[in-house]
Amino acid sequence: MNVTLPNSFPQETLSALLNASSAINSSLDLPTVLQNIVQNAAAVMRAEASSLLLLDSRRNKLVFHAAVGDRSDLLKGEEFDAELGIAGRVCKTAKPMIVTDVQQSKFFFRGIDDKSSFQTRGMVAAPLVYQDNVLGVVEVLNKIGPGNFSDSDLDLLHIFANLAASGIRNAQAHQELQREYEGLRSTVRSGDKIIGSSPPLQQVLDLCHRVAASNASVLLLGETGTGKELFARYLHNRSERRDKPFIAINCAALAETLLESELFGHEKGAFTGAIAQKTGRFELADKGTLFLDEIGEISLSIQVKLLRVLQEKEFVRVGGTKTLACDVRVLAATNRNLAKEMEEKRFREDLYYRLNVFPISIPPLRERREDIPSLIEHFVTRAAAELKVPRPVVVDEVTATLVAHRWPGNIRELQNVIERAVLMSDGREIRLSHLPHDISGSQASVTETGGDASLWGYEKAMILKALKNNHWNQSKAARELGISRDNLRYRVKKYQIAKPTA
Repeated sequence: MNVTLPNSFPQETLSALLNASSAINSSLDLPTVLQNIVQNAAAVMRAEASSLLLLDSRRNKLVFHAAVGDRSDLLKGEEFDAELGIAGRVCKTAKPMIVTDVQQSKFFFRGIDDKSSFQTRGMVAAPLVYQDNVLGVVEVLNKIGPGNFSDSDLDLLHIFANLAASGIRNAQAHQELQREYEGLRSTVRSGDKIIGSSPPLQQVLDLCHRVAASNASVLLLGETGTGKELFARYLHNRSERRDKPFIAINCAALAETLLESELFGHEKGAFTGAIAQKTGRFELADKGTLFLDEIGEISLSIQVKLLRVLQEKEFVRVGGTKTLACDVRVLAATNRNLAKEMEEKRFREDLYYRLNVFPISIPPLRERREDIPSLIEHFVTRAAAELKVPRPVVVDEVTATLVAHRWPGNIRELQNVIERAVLMSDGREIRLSHLPHDISGSQASVTETGGDASLWGYEKAMILKALKNNHWNQSKAARELGISRDNLRYRVKKYQIAKPTA
């Protein structure tokens, strides 16, 4: 709605409007902009007080963000339904409104006066509209001097609100870009390539493909080092949120007070050392994905607050009163038995069922031994590039030993062993002497004790490696293995080995 500047405005009013416009656009910091607006609104309109409410459309609330005047400090953070009061009426109709005597108005909401002990006599309120979207409402209360607010005051505040709306939207856009930048900066831009073709791994990937496009919460279960964060990234990168931040936090790495601040953020002065406002992980992950690793380690008090966010899609910063809405998909992971944790009252049932909408169990490395040769090649290539050394060759004896090992630390342990071996090899060959003694000495013990699972996994892995090395040509693979083609075909059938589809 366009408003024509009336010719009746005195020069001092026009000068005040010009100064107000300059002050509003002097900063892109949203709190500063909002405070400048209310200060200048009161000055331009010659009013006792002024306040600014922004519309939280997700929650359908009007929230006081800035105010000046007597007891104005009591208003900040207060909120009410967006349909209530004169401000609610202005917000709904997107039209300014003047009330010379609020006691006679059916729209006046007395709850705010009761809260602040401020007595409102008359007021003018105007919508803050930017590109046909109502951002909120600016109000001025109690005209200074004789008389009441007039229609000229209504036009003046409407003009002022149009100027203010542009400043607010610019500051909001700047704030959104900053938050998205912080979120994307926190997102480690590593790939999500998952190595292997074993049946247990393919089953997990199939489940990931089924749930990735949805907003369902996923609980990743598995031993330490199985790559749960990698699978979380895999889910995020195949979801509709792929272009938004992926934020990960290890819940076991922080004390309870620090974890609460990391998750929800905190206000300046919320506790000793809180010298500035902090943006929490839920804010950083807005419209994206939040990965909560080691979720079984969080305290019961944090569990309650986390449950509220999952249920209500809103939270409050530590030390704050303002309720913030969030649109975040939560993925969680744990190596604990949460069913047992619930029985022993260490984990809330309601939170468990919120997180466990779609559970996925990640197999340990010992259950997918045929993937170990491919993982070895992948980690050798990566380690050589990162360490800036020539890529060494892995001798078959080393591959056999690594396949036979039980890997209690799973893929993370294998990666660390390979990095050490690459560094020890001087860019030539990785030999048994380059492996830790507890691993290099394990092959003989497995063979002597008849470790069927290890031997079965080793033989299958070696056959797979030979087939891949020879582009699935069975005759060439058999020659590499030193067995007949018929012998190889028998083992391919025995181990149900199939060429992966492209």
